[in-house]
Amino acid sequence: MLDAPFFVKKGGCAWRLRDGASHVNMCESDMLTISDVTKAFGGRTLFANATVQVDRGDRIGLVGANGAGKSTLFSLILRAQTPDEGKIILERRANIGWLPQESEPAGQETVLQLAIGTGASIIGSDQGEEEDAEDEGLAYHEEMAAAELEPKAKKILRGLGFREKDFDRPAREMSGGWVMRARLANLLVRGPDLLLLDEPTNHLDLDALLWFQSYLINYPGAILLISHDREFLNQIVGSIVEIHQGKLMRYQGNYESYLEQRQARLEQMEAAYKNQQREINRLMDFVNRFRAKNTKAAQAQSKLKQIERMEKLAAPDADEREFEFRFPQPERSGLKAIKLEHVTFSYGTTPVYTDLNFVAERGERTVLVGPNGAGKSTLLKLLAGVLPVNSGLREPGFRVKVGYYSQYRIEMLHADRTILEEAMDTPQRVTETFVRTVLGSFGFCGDDVFKEVKVLSGGEKSRLALVKFLLDPPNLLLMDEPTTHLDMDGVEALIFALAKFEGTLIFISHDVFFIRELADHVVHVKDGVLRHFTGGYAYYLDRMAMEAAAAEQALAARQSVRKPVVETPTVSSREQRRLLAQQQDARAKVRREQRKHVQELEKEIHRLEDLTVKLTAELEDPATYEKKDGRAAAVNRELAGISDRMPHLMKDWEAAAEKLQVMEAD
Repeated sequence: MLDAPFFVKKGGCAWRLRDGASHVNMCESDMLTISDVTKAFGGRTLFANATVQVDRGDRIGLVGANGAGKSTLFSLILRAQTPDEGKIILERRANIGWLPQESEPAGQETVLQLAIGTGASIIGSDQGEEEDAEDEGLAYHEEMAAAELEPKAKKILRGLGFREKDFDRPAREMSGGWVMRARLANLLVRGPDLLLLDEPTNHLDLDALLWFQSYLINYPGAILLISHDREFLNQIVGSIVEIHQGKLMRYQGNYESYLEQRQARLEQMEAAYKNQQREINRLMDFVNRFRAKNTKAAQAQSKLKQIERMEKLAAPDADEREFEFRFPQPERSGLKAIKLEHVTFSYGTTPVYTDLNFVAERGERTVLVGPNGAGKSTLLKLLAGVLPVNSGLREPGFRVKVGYYSQYRIEMLHADRTILEEAMDTPQRVTETFVRTVLGSFGFCGDDVFKEVKVLSGGEKSRLALVKFLLDPPNLLLMDEPTTHLDMDGVEALIFALAKFEGTLIFISHDVFFIRELADHVVHVKDGVLRHFTGGYAYYLDRMAMEAAAAEQALAARQSVRKPVVETPTVSSREQRRLLAQQQDARAKVRREQRKHVQELEKEIHRLEDLTVKLTAELEDPATYEKKDGRAAAVNRELAGISDRMPHLMKDWEAAAEKLQVMEAD
C-alpha cells in the first residue's frame, strides 16, 4: 500500500508552467473510467462488475459502510492493487494526486519545502524509456518552478493554520497531524487533475476546515472524496457514489439529496421485493395444492420452473440510521455546572489565559470555536481539572461529576478483555442486547464484539472508550473532537445520544453538522479572550458576518472621510470646494449604508414578528396535533429559536439606530 501523497502520471504530455503552478494539458472529458471491476479478498467479494466514470470537473463523494471497499477502490485506481476482472482506465494526459488517512513521517524537509513538493514522489507509468526520459525533464521543470510556487505554498499553509514562523521549521519536529496538513498543502500547491482525498478533514480544526472547504469549491480539477463529515460533503460534492452490495451506485446532488434519493430507492426496492414474494407465494400455493393431482401435475411443474426462472430480488437493507434505544442518564446537578473565576494559566513562560472567567449552567450545550492555537483544548482541560490553574478558582457545581473525553484517552480500557466485556463493565443496569445495539451503532457488529481490546486499532479503542462514556455518562461532559474515527452512522448515533443527554455538554469539534445539531451556545476563543454567543452555530455565523461587514464599512469610512486635504497656496478655492464635496459625499455614502443596515434589521424583526403570529396560530389549531409528522414539535422548536434570536436582533437594531442618529446629527 502506498503511504505518502504522490502523483500518478499517465502518457507523454509535458508540464507547462502558468501563474506559478504546474499544469498538464488535458484531453477528452472522461478522465477516469472504472469498467466492470471485480475484486475479492479471502472469499469475500468487495466489487462485482462495478462501473463508474469520473469526468473532468466532477466533485464526487464516495460513501459506504465500514469495510465496504472505499479505500480499496482508491488502491485500485492508484494501481497499488489490481482488479481480479475488469479495467480501470486513466485518461492518457491526466495525473492523480492522493492524500491517504495516514502517511510516513517527514524527512529532513522544512514545512515550506514539504508544501512546495521538493521531496514529493512522482510515480511514472510503465510506458518505457521515452517516459523515463520525460520524467527527468519533469523533475527539472519542477526544480525550476519551486521558487515560483513559494507564494502559493505560503498562502495555502496559512489557510491550513500554519504560522509564518513554522515555514522554516523542520517538518519532523511537528506532530503527525501537522505533517499531514503540510502534505495536504503539497497536493493543493501542485494542483493535480484528479484529487483523491481519504478523510482529509481528520487533522484540521474548524477554521482550517472552513478555509479548505472554500478552496476546494473553487478547485479547477476533479475530486473523488471519502469523508464522514456530512456538512463537508454537502458543501463540496455534486454527486455521491455509494458502494452497495459490490456495485457503484451514483446519485446526483449533495449528501442530503443522496439520502432522499436512497430512501426513495429503498422504498421502491422494498415494494418490488414484496410484490415478487407475493407472486412466488401465489405460484407455490398452486404447486402445493395440485402437484399430487395427475391432471394438474404438469401445470404445477410449470409453475415451479417459472419460479426458478425468476431473477430473485434481494431483500432490501433495513435503514440502520434509525436508533430506538435510550441511553442511561446522569444524576441531576445544581444550576451552576462549573465556574472558572479570575483564572491565570501559562505553559512555562508562555501565557495563555489571564483573568479568565467562565460559567456553564446545567443543560447548556456549548461549543468552543476559534483559530488553531487559541487555547480551546487548554480551556477544556482546565475545566476538566486535567491542567491545574496557576491562580484563580476552578469550582465544579453541586453534585457535578466531571467526565473528560479526549480522542487520545484510552487508558480506561483493559487490554485482555473483549469489547463486549469492556462495554458491559458499567455501574448502570444494562442488558447485553442493549449494549450490543450501542456497540453496533459505533461500528462493532456481530462477532466483532468478541475481539480483545489489545488487538484493536487506535480508532477502535477511541470508539470503545466513547461507548463506555455514553453507557455511564457524567453530568458534565467535556469532549475534544469526539467524532474523530467515527463513520456517518457513528456520528449520528453520537448525536442521538447527546441530544437526549440531560447533563451539561462542552465540546470542541470541526464537524459542522455535529455542531449545528447540538450546540445552543457558542464560545469564541481568541488571544485568551472568550466571547459568548447565546444561540446556535447559525446565529454565531450571522453575528460574525455582520461584524465583519461593519468593520469593512468602518474602515472604508475612515479611509475616505479622514483622507487628508493638502492645503497649499496653489490650491484654488474651486479645488477646495471640490475636495470638500468629496468628503461630504463619502460621509453621505456611509450614512446611506448605515441606514440600509438599520432597515435590514427592522425588516428581519418584522419578519420574525409576523412568523411568530403565524406559528402561534398554528400551534393553537387542534389539527396541528392530529398530524403524525411531528409538526407540533417542529413549530415549538421554531418558536423557541425565534424567542432566542429576537433579543439579540433588538440589541443590534438599537445599537445600529443609535449610530445612525449620531451620523445624521453630524
